Amino acid sequence: MAELDDHFETGDSGASTTYPMQCSALRKNGFVMLKARPCKIVEMSTSKTGKHGHAKVHMVGIDIFSNKKYEDICPSTHNMDVPHVKREDLQLIAISDDGFLTLMTEGGDLREDLKVPEGELGDTLRSDFDNGKDLLCTVLKACGEECVIAIKTNTALDK
Repeated sequence: MAELDDHFETGDSGASTTYPMQCSALRKNGFVMLKARPCKIVEMSTSKTGKHGHAKVHMVGIDIFSNKKYEDICPSTHNMDVPHVKREDLQLIAISDDGFLTLMTEGGDLREDLKVPEGELGDTLRSDFDNGKDLLCTVLKACGEECVIAIKTNTALDK
């Protein structure tokens, strides 16, 4: 008899990162998976087709992590995958020399696994933090990826 020595490295619950939704039920500013990437819908149009055809939905979406534009056309009666998107505001505690952020959750736990975002947002984040501003970072999480998408000054602190 074969030895059972299965060892699993993952620690997630096994829940799906997406759920199905009928194409016609999707809306602008909602989220959808386009070309296997989580995207925010920026443009949507429905076209009626000829006899015996399906109405088709044309969608344009922007990748929520890379800001790349994706397009797709799908029959309105078909299902599309919609990512489970979680948004969270975390307080910025420090920025390490290697470009990682130290963030505090609402529960008081520290996280040090997110990098400073690329481009203008990252530059603004660094300069505001260096100027002593108390910042909240908005973190978006979907499909096993997460990144800082926005920053704002923390006004909730008692000074």
